[in-house]
Amino acid sequence: MDLWRKKSVGKLLAERKENKRGLVRTLGTADLVALGVGAVIGTGIFVLTGVAAANYAGPGVVFSFIISGIAAGLAAMVYAELAAAIPSAGSAYTFSYISMGEVVAWLVGWNLILEYLVAAGAVSIGWSSYVMDLLRSLGLTLPATYTASPFDGGIINLPAVLIVLLVTGLIITGTQHSATANKIIVVIKLAAIALFIALGIQHIDPANWKPLLPYGIAGVFHGAAIVFFAYIGFDAVATASEEVKNPQKDLPRGIILTLIISTTLYVVVAGILTAMVNYTALNTASPVATALLRVGIPWASAVVSVGALAGLTSVLLVSMYGQSRIFFAMARDNLLPPIFDWLHPRLKTPVWDSIIIGILVAAIGAFLPIGLVAQLANIGTLTAFIAVSFGAIILRKTHPELPRPFRLPLMPLIPILTIISAAYLVFNLPPVTWVRFAVWVGIGILVYAFYGYKKNNLAGNVETRYSTSDASEAARKPIPPRENQ
Repeated sequence: MDLWRKKSVGKLLAERKENKRGLVRTLGTADLVALGVGAVIGTGIFVLTGVAAANYAGPGVVFSFIISGIAAGLAAMVYAELAAAIPSAGSAYTFSYISMGEVVAWLVGWNLILEYLVAAGAVSIGWSSYVMDLLRSLGLTLPATYTASPFDGGIINLPAVLIVLLVTGLIITGTQHSATANKIIVVIKLAAIALFIALGIQHIDPANWKPLLPYGIAGVFHGAAIVFFAYIGFDAVATASEEVKNPQKDLPRGIILTLIISTTLYVVVAGILTAMVNYTALNTASPVATALLRVGIPWASAVVSVGALAGLTSVLLVSMYGQSRIFFAMARDNLLPPIFDWLHPRLKTPVWDSIIIGILVAAIGAFLPIGLVAQLANIGTLTAFIAVSFGAIILRKTHPELPRPFRLPLMPLIPILTIISAAYLVFNLPPVTWVRFAVWVGIGILVYAFYGYKKNNLAGNVETRYSTSDASEAARKPIPPRENQ
């Protein structure tokens, strides 16, 4: 058995240039930043800020966001180098396949499936909660039977199912349609955040920042492990690599700008939020709306709730989009059944991927509680960050000739710091999360053993490396004119 067989960089880049089975290249820097901000800004500000402040860090949640932002920022720089050098669908999965071999790539891809599925499910539950709050403000109340999971006293969370089905339909229609819709949604939610900042800064009471660290330094780090969920999704920019018009320049810009914008907004909003009201009053699924109500601005609460719905919709859209591209990349390598890499002849999108993902996410949103799925998403992402960082170090050694339009500074210090920070956050997650994660990995190993290992494209062909000139030559060839949808 050769569990460590690797995918050739030269072959992968050559296939992308030929684009015989590839995705349509329609995205630019603005699209990527909107994609990244669409994925990152949403759940953290509109849901997790209050929960983390009330239960873990108090006003020190500002430092929790800074710590998580640093960890995500380090990982973003690693992603930027690899995505620009190897612009192919699959993100961390593809990077791991090239650098560390098939079995590691499979486990990374399997964990990315966990990340995107449960993250999208959690967002759909949060979306449903905001819809219920908005309807209540209008005097309408829907029965809990159809708006809550069985764990929360209901039968099915129907609003969560409906938004997932709507987003699934949008993703199927095409990448450019999805990107355009996402940009509109991102503008709406950024406007809502700007309104909150403008109003909230007028109601700051420094007394609410005392005590600053009610749960101590340990609480800040526990809070960082929880709010890291807020940064899940920036790697969706890397999953779009194969659909970018100028990946060597646009991908690093998209990834890094996403993290700068997102971290700044998180820190500012968290600071204002905990200064407006006491942190003990923020243990709610809608902390921003709650804070505005408590300071006597009900109309702004309703407006921000609409912005929150837009924000959560964009996070859901990008999460499900990213998941479909992971499935597509893994199926193209025959590690998943061929149904996952079939592209619609006209739409040029992996339709069956989107449909299957939509069904799975809808089931998670309909029947599971948000606390369970959020914890699982965090550990899946952090392990992917660790794998990608190791991969970046290895590729500098094994493929020094590979053109790197964005070259990571302080190599290998930044990847090592990424590994350390991600590992520390993983160890701060609840023990039960580790148990669930171990079960998921165990299932993944069985799927690989009985399907992926025998079916993949490299089976029977252990010698997969091309000459060192292949990668450079393939990377330098001009990309053919993009197709139109």
